[in-house]
Amino acid sequence: MLARLLLLFLITPVVELALLIKVGEIVGFWPTIGLILVTGITGSYLARREGLSVWRQLKARLDAGGLPGRELIDGVIILIAGAFLITPGVLTDLVGFLGLLPPTRALIRRYAMKRLERAVRQGTVHVSFGAFGQDGFGVYSEPDVERKGGPEWTGTGHDVPRYRQEIGETTPGRPE
Repeated sequence: MLARLLLLFLITPVVELALLIKVGEIVGFWPTIGLILVTGITGSYLARREGLSVWRQLKARLDAGGLPGRELIDGVIILIAGAFLITPGVLTDLVGFLGLLPPTRALIRRYAMKRLERAVRQGTVHVSFGAFGQDGFGVYSEPDVERKGGPEWTGTGHDVPRYRQEIGETTPGRPE
């Protein structure tokens, strides 16, 4: 982990600076500044466009009652890609643009999913699922958790927000 942080915070800026100096020598100072500005503006626009697209897909998946795993991972990739794009540099811009393009984002997503699956299998990452509990925030992810009153909810993910209204329960201090 320390080696990765060293790579990220020390070596990457040095490589970026060397690349910017080399680009500056080839095309000149002002075109290099222009390149930095154009990639930042273009990257911001693309990150916004792709982010909104993924947001619409996420909402559609939730409205259909599904779990938006792919959309959440795409959103994280776009967020990281956007951060790379607003960072001045040639290498970070290249990595950022790769994260915004749907075909390369699919490859990154596939790689990330394999890494996540491996981490879950090895026990280094724990995943739990649940819905809103009796107090509005509790997570019932284990079958042996004893509940106090009320029927067990068996609907789809789409129905979760209306759970309390369906059983006639209200939450103190919260408007219905």
